[in-house]
Amino acid sequence: MKNYYVNNTAQSSGDHEVHTDECQYFKSIGSKKLLGSFSNCKPAVEEAKKTYSKSDGCKTCCNECHKS
Repeated sequence: MKNYYVNNTAQSSGDHEVHTDECQYFKSIGSKKLLGSFSNCKPAVEEAKKTYSKSDGCKTCCNECHKS
């Protein structure tokens, strides 16, 4: 199980990216919300959508949930 977080700052597309704490971009995220521990990114993105309806997986650490 990995810990997942959502970036509180939206990308230029309006999406809020979901990352693991193992992602190479994790430390550069200034403001983030812990979503919890999940076995994969799909439930993490669903959890993120409860706060930010436009949420998407990071292309690097959550590629299987990256849509845009």
